[in-house]
Amino acid sequence: MRSSGRFVVVVGGYLAMLTAVVLLLAWLLPQPGFAATKILLALGAAILLWQLWRQTQRTNIAIARFVSALEHGDLAQTFRTLGQGTGFDELGTALDQALRRLRQDRAADATENRFSAALADEAPTPLLTIDPAGTVRLANKAARRLFGGGDGRRTAEFDRYGAGVPAALDAIVPGERRMCRIRVGELNERTTLACTGFDRGDEHWRIVSVQIIQGELDAAEIATQSDLVRVLTHEIMNSITPVTSLAATAAGLMVAADRGDDPAIGDARMAVEALAKRAQGISHFVDSYREFSTAPALTMTRFAAKPWLDQLGRLFAAMPQASGVAIALSVQPETLELHADIDLLAQVVLNLLKNGAEASAHAPTPRVQAMIGQTVQRRTRIVIADNGPGIDDKLAKDIFLPFFTTKRSGTGVGLSFARQVVLLHHGSIDVTRGADGGAQFEILI
Repeated sequence: MRSSGRFVVVVGGYLAMLTAVVLLLAWLLPQPGFAATKILLALGAAILLWQLWRQTQRTNIAIARFVSALEHGDLAQTFRTLGQGTGFDELGTALDQALRRLRQDRAADATENRFSAALADEAPTPLLTIDPAGTVRLANKAARRLFGGGDGRRTAEFDRYGAGVPAALDAIVPGERRMCRIRVGELNERTTLACTGFDRGDEHWRIVSVQIIQGELDAAEIATQSDLVRVLTHEIMNSITPVTSLAATAAGLMVAADRGDDPAIGDARMAVEALAKRAQGISHFVDSYREFSTAPALTMTRFAAKPWLDQLGRLFAAMPQASGVAIALSVQPETLELHADIDLLAQVVLNLLKNGAEASAHAPTPRVQAMIGQTVQRRTRIVIADNGPGIDDKLAKDIFLPFFTTKRSGTGVGLSFARQVVLLHHGSIDVTRGADGGAQFEILI
């Protein structure tokens, strides 16, 4: 307030002196002579007028500089000029403090923006942004790992990751979730797309998160199947155990009672023995499913693929099913190493080789082959093929289900167990028709 009063005093003093000089000059002008005095008075009036204008415009100039600095984002300007007096020191200090606060707010915003950007970039869920024109940008590292490099792609270019992906990206709206399959490396993964919207300037953009849920679905499916098998086998065993015991007892009694002189007793004996045998077979069948209801625990190790496969080939050759069946083994490259549970994976491969030998038994020259290689994404690829009749396309998906078998003496455990082990390795197993017309099982882990 004191500086404001000083400013008024200074301006008032300039006005008073200017008024006095102007009045004196006006009085002298009609008077003859005094030429030098008149010139000095006119010059003094001009100086006083300039000083008065300068005092009144300094505030406007400072404020104009301040506004210009804000307009151009130049927050490094300074306005404090000591010794100016008449309130200009306080004005400069206030403007400098305002710019300092703006710099602090801008630095805080920049820090927060960097944190938000890093948070989004490091998020494990792939994020895509889609502008109103349908241009897709990969918003974080997870998205770049999933879809590769290259920004600003059209949705149609995402068909390489699955035929339904472009349509899903085009159709999804904020607040909606959609299911589709996305090709991740060599695997077609079931995926959930979730969308939210935001305004960027005058444009409405969409953010789409890509959540691969294949692993969770597989785990839930196996858990559900295991629970179902556990409940069923428990209930069946509770019912079949006394039947098996009583049938065996009755068969023993019939053996003692059958002296060979009564055909009716002989027929009854045969019927009871058949019943006992069948009850025992059902009991064994149910026991085999108890193994499936308990998920095996993985013991992951790194081992050389070629000696491991050679050893499996020797084990296969010792099986009765391998009699007369030629086997071909291949590992590329020969130095390839696998990272897996060596025992569980060996059991899976041996089961598939045994199934292949049984399927090709009626071929003119039965043969099976096992190949191990590496994909472009450095995943392990194991192929087991035979030259048997192959598997009907209608049954290709059912053969991995528990309780399902096409063999007269099969239990339906082998392929279910194989799929369980492969899924525990976060891989996939599929069956197609091979080059020889037989079944070809392909495992990716």
